[in-house]
Amino acid sequence: MKVNEIFLSVQGESLSAGFPTVFVRFTGCNLRCSYCDTRYAYDEGKEMTPAEIFEEIKKLHYKRVCLTGGEPLLQEELGQLLTLLDDYIVTIETNGSVNLGRVMLKNPRHSYVMDMKVPSSGCSDEMLFENFDLLRDCDEIKFVIGTRADYEWAKTVISKYHRKGTVTFSPVYGKIDYSGIVQWILEDKLEARFQVQLHKVIWGPDKTGV
Repeated sequence: MKVNEIFLSVQGESLSAGFPTVFVRFTGCNLRCSYCDTRYAYDEGKEMTPAEIFEEIKKLHYKRVCLTGGEPLLQEELGQLLTLLDDYIVTIETNGSVNLGRVMLKNPRHSYVMDMKVPSSGCSDEMLFENFDLLRDCDEIKFVIGTRADYEWAKTVISKYHRKGTVTFSPVYGKIDYSGIVQWILEDKLEARFQVQLHKVIWGPDKTGV
């Protein structure tokens, strides 16, 4: 497995926002989103075995882990790492373009955060909508909104495909008024959770390893 970084911070987004979390950022992604804030993980990293990664996680004390990237589902040994993390609370951040069937989650402590790429990302045509059929109630579907068109696209996707999992809307940092997204959600009576990226509020948009 190719790992870009392993670090301890608080979770900045998703249903686990605010909790101390061990982050494992994998190297490599099949998408190139316009607003990507982890371009340094496209290629940079070192090879580690699942056991070596697990040993590093254990050193950081907390039993809440986020597997992110890059795109974690591109890592062939991801299932082996999840077996080692059997008694951990684990979220896997995936970009919506890779079939979730590659790693079917059975452990109720393990869940997906599926980031559906909106039109302004430049990658919305890469989304696999059949992934919605594989989601569970404990999973999350995230839409990062940069424009009103992004919001309308997300609303259509939710209406057509959403069956299970929590829907979350997050603004592209510095690109859109937060209150506007909240107003749209309320006007349309959507059952969706609004969030901001806490790590960017705390440390600013450019700091890595947090």
